[in-house]
Amino acid sequence: MRKGIPNLGALQAFEATARLASFSRAAEELSLTHSAVYRQVTGLEERLGVELLTRVRRRVAVTAAGAEYAARVRHHLEQLEKDTLGLMSRSGMGRSLHIAVLPTLATTWLVPRLPDFQRRHGDISVNLSVRTLPFQFNDHPFDAAIYHAEQIWPQTAGIKLFDEGELLPVCTPGMLEAIEDAGASMADLTHLHMSSRPDAWRHWYQAQQKEYVPSISAGPRYELFTMTLAAVKAGMGVALMPRFLVQEELDAGQLVAPVQGVLSVREAYFFSYPISREPSEALLALEAWLVGITKAGGGQRHD
Repeated sequence: MRKGIPNLGALQAFEATARLASFSRAAEELSLTHSAVYRQVTGLEERLGVELLTRVRRRVAVTAAGAEYAARVRHHLEQLEKDTLGLMSRSGMGRSLHIAVLPTLATTWLVPRLPDFQRRHGDISVNLSVRTLPFQFNDHPFDAAIYHAEQIWPQTAGIKLFDEGELLPVCTPGMLEAIEDAGASMADLTHLHMSSRPDAWRHWYQAQQKEYVPSISAGPRYELFTMTLAAVKAGMGVALMPRFLVQEELDAGQLVAPVQGVLSVREAYFFSYPISREPSEALLALEAWLVGITKAGGGQRHD
């Protein structure tokens, strides 16, 4: 220890245990034994003189003091990781960027296009991490973020990538055929819901001037569009999906819209970075490339 700073290994063990609520899972993540992680965390508590975790049989819970300390430790560990990767990339391949992204948009839209950026800027490494909720850049080690919102985040500059446009109901052709044969209605189908958009189906029914019956709310809920889309393809129900995410499946006949009618949305996808920091040449190169690939869709500059 140096001037009261705990051992890095102990901090990593504590942060992982607090985040995963399990010594065993933390040990697996860190490639350590259960007892090694337990000793590290216990030693840290003894050093600090503060109870960070409570243990009830095999369950682990974070105390109020532990939760606050874990968040601070996590921030510093992420920043240390970013600084290390940045140093390695500058001394090796070149420059490095760390971008927060939405998982579905990254998988279906950004990552398939990134090879073009790499061909143009081979010395810039683009690292992606998932964030599904808004955050403050001062609290996270990201250079920029790609996110879904009604407008660009406060205290940031960047561009609107494209409007989400509309949500439409989709299901498998087999499910549509089954309900048509049974003479059933849309409301008889299992409705799949997004946790982040709990009222989407209600708004869709209102937009179509149709009755929203209580049984519609009983369907399963998923956190990500990728999960929801997988459930639709598995024939588990009907879901509201952004058209741009399912257009290929619709064109290929893998999915169908069981009824006409869409829900127009105001939200769009944005790329932005904090105005409190001078953007690097690498970040500006990524922004310029994003402007280029979204130009047909009307990418707009925001300051």
